[in-house]
Amino acid sequence: MQDLRRFYIDGRWVEPLSNDTMQVINPANEKPVGTITLGSKEDVDRAVAAANAAFPEWAQTTPGQRLTLLENLLETYRARYEDMAQAISREMGAPISMSRESQADCGVGHLEGFIHALKHQETRTVLYNGDTLLREPIGVCGLITPWNWPINQVALKVLPALAAGCTCVLKPSEYTPISAALYAGMIHDAGFPAGVFNLVNGNGPVAGATLSRHPDVQMISFTGSTRAGKAISKDAADTIKRITLELGGKSPNLVFADCGDALEERVRASVFECFYNTGQSCDAPTRLLVERGCYDQVLEIAAQAGREQTVGSPSEEGEHIGPLVSDVQFGRVQAHIEAAMLEAPRVLCGGPGNPEGFETGYYVRPTIFADVSNDMKIAREEVFGPVLAIIPFDTEEEAIRIANDSPYGLAAYIQTGDPERAERVAARLRAGAVHINGGGFEYGTPFGGYKQSGNGREGGMLGLEDFQEVKTLHFG
Repeated sequence: MQDLRRFYIDGRWVEPLSNDTMQVINPANEKPVGTITLGSKEDVDRAVAAANAAFPEWAQTTPGQRLTLLENLLETYRARYEDMAQAISREMGAPISMSRESQADCGVGHLEGFIHALKHQETRTVLYNGDTLLREPIGVCGLITPWNWPINQVALKVLPALAAGCTCVLKPSEYTPISAALYAGMIHDAGFPAGVFNLVNGNGPVAGATLSRHPDVQMISFTGSTRAGKAISKDAADTIKRITLELGGKSPNLVFADCGDALEERVRASVFECFYNTGQSCDAPTRLLVERGCYDQVLEIAAQAGREQTVGSPSEEGEHIGPLVSDVQFGRVQAHIEAAMLEAPRVLCGGPGNPEGFETGYYVRPTIFADVSNDMKIAREEVFGPVLAIIPFDTEEEAIRIANDSPYGLAAYIQTGDPERAERVAARLRAGAVHINGGGFEYGTPFGGYKQSGNGREGGMLGLEDFQEVKTLHFG
């Protein structure tokens, strides 16, 4: 059991003012692995005050000075890489192989991406008309992160804030505080000045809302559900602070019959991509749109891949998927599966309940529904579990219409053997990123969505610019 009850404020670990605590549960065995304090309004106020006091001096540091500290952090993170992988596996159930290869790796990859961006950004530019444009830190930033990719989202917010010269208060998910505390220790060991980075645990209605409403916070960066994003936007409205949001998704994956010999490879990869991280990724390709000419063949391939997807313990190495993060999430996913079965699509594999042999822990059965229509709940609502809905289409035009018929627009996927079709279709999909024939994200590439999937971009140069104000100088 880890004691995580203290907060990191003004360069040291301090006793909280709140007495409200919560156990951190290992989702694989439902046993407690730690205890955190749920911060009060007063705890958040104290952290914001520290960040506010530290901002004037930190904002005057040079990019070179900040680069030195970021490079120190990179060295520190690499030295404790395995600790981070183990922490994420323990707190949110990511299989240890996946945690090492992807979850913990985000801390290195995004840091290298922001170091590159900071080295190449021009913070002073002379415009064609002779005026001068400056990029300056926006101020104190409130950073609210989710549990599904804990360090990925922490890094995508904390790093550009620090690189830009901002100070910040991080409120990580109360479900994944172990990795956040470890990251706070790394920032401390890297030598960042007191007050520049602060961490307060807590829940959304208290700690998150206090940050969002706080008059001394100039920016809120939030990743989570669309519902929570709306609440944060309303909380922040009175102080007219900048808000960047990375929210939900129901990403379409368009499979065309012209894939030819690559069809099996592309469909199998699509199924496993949907199930990756136990389906707990906002950009997961959860709607498989399939051209009628290869529909029956795709169903056979997808069903076989679904049956091959194994479930296993997070402590064991391998390509299996682990449990969902919590009992709350388990209940939500089960409710989605049960509701979908009432809508009467065909079940290719899976269904409600735990996999055989996994009665303890928040494990679910990888599930695929076929013959889905896009007006069904399973095609419209974000499940956030290993659940795939397969929808047939007849024409390219129909595929585009179905793909865009969603309140979300975070990502889209295309599988085709025709490069011209890939470009043509991608241009018409309303999504922040389009993955073509298995293409994936690279560190340093901006990430974000259209419509109710949010606003702003994370990663690389655009992610750095989100934490900066623009000032113009007009010389006489």
